[in-house]
Amino acid sequence: MSEAPPTTVLSAQGLHGSLGDPLMEVMNFLNEVTSRYPEAISFGPGRPYEGLFEVERIGDYLDAYQRYLIEDQGRSPDEVRTLLFQYGRTNGQIHELVARALHNDEGITADPASLVVTVGCQEGMFLVLRALFGDPSDVLLVSSPCYVGITGAARLLDIETVHVPEGEQGCDPDVLRRTVAELRAAGKRPRAFYVVPDFSNPTGTCLPVPARRRLLELAEEEDLLLLEDNPYGFFTRTGSGLPTLKALDDRQRVIYLGSFAKTCFPGARVGYVVADQQVEAADGSRTLLADELSKIKGMVTVNTPALSQAVIGGMLLTHDFRLREANKPAADFYQGNLQVLLDHLDRLLPEDRREAAGISWNSPAGGFFLTLTLPVPADNALLEESAREHGVIWTPMSYFYPEGDGGRHQLRLSLSYLTPDQVAEGARRLVGLLERSCG
Repeated sequence: MSEAPPTTVLSAQGLHGSLGDPLMEVMNFLNEVTSRYPEAISFGPGRPYEGLFEVERIGDYLDAYQRYLIEDQGRSPDEVRTLLFQYGRTNGQIHELVARALHNDEGITADPASLVVTVGCQEGMFLVLRALFGDPSDVLLVSSPCYVGITGAARLLDIETVHVPEGEQGCDPDVLRRTVAELRAAGKRPRAFYVVPDFSNPTGTCLPVPARRRLLELAEEEDLLLLEDNPYGFFTRTGSGLPTLKALDDRQRVIYLGSFAKTCFPGARVGYVVADQQVEAADGSRTLLADELSKIKGMVTVNTPALSQAVIGGMLLTHDFRLREANKPAADFYQGNLQVLLDHLDRLLPEDRREAAGISWNSPAGGFFLTLTLPVPADNALLEESAREHGVIWTPMSYFYPEGDGGRHQLRLSLSYLTPDQVAEGARRLVGLLERSCG
């Protein structure tokens, strides 16, 4: 009997250091818990509710985009075939359509040439970070707690991140200013600040307009770029959102990261970046930052899939470039779920009982997420018990702190992926866990 051929074994020390970072295990652990307890109600994923999707509409959107190419753009059948089946413009085909939607929905006036259509918002983050951070002294500032996608991207690119603690209403510009001063005194260059002003993941906080204006003033005074991510701005209780930083930006301090994952559907994997800053070369010539991002994108994904762009473009055309209005039913659904959760928590844990137990939660004005604070560690061990004994899954907030030094007694609840009945039953199960674990 012949011996098996030797197996190639790679040393973990020889791989990129980010692969050993606990941050990279966050999603794997949550997915593993979910797979082992499939009957549990999961407040974990920040996905859109699938009942809002209509499969048959995909063909309608493709048809709408083809009509646009032929009737509005005057494209021939051969040109349409090329646009849909071939590699396309690196920075995207639907940039003009996206610019029109941004103007209608957000009051953002963007030259279509300043848009890069990306493979989801995550690619946009990678492109921007790779382009901006060229010196070892460059530092990315992030809100703390923070969405793991940006901190994970920075880790993969060997970019130093420094957290800026959030207050009850999100980023505090005064705290940010002090952090910038401390970094400069240490010989570092604070290059950019990543912020989600509207219903941020994971806390659900929303930055008031005066703080937004102060943040823009600070960015100008401190020569700081703002990376604004806005996936949840449409999903507000009031129906009309606050102005984005980019809409208020008259100095081109804001690089706007957008996505159609929540406002259309995530399976298309289409996002975009508004990068209208000018880049001056050594010879004095200037280009748009979007053109510089194009050089990187050409070596990463080549281009964003044409069929995905066609579907999203068709959705924009069908809804007259007004996705906020088109998302009103989804916003109502998510806010209904939020109210169901708040009502059940209030009823099952009256104020006197929760205060005595040291339990509290916030009440966001929109978005997908709610934060709950406990007197005991909300760690992996408690999550395992929660899934096994009580049939409910949530996300430890400690995962969202870049330096692992916060959120140990907090958990995140996501409301977006469940029906109202599941939210109600999940709240009942969660309270059962709290009563057992928190006394």
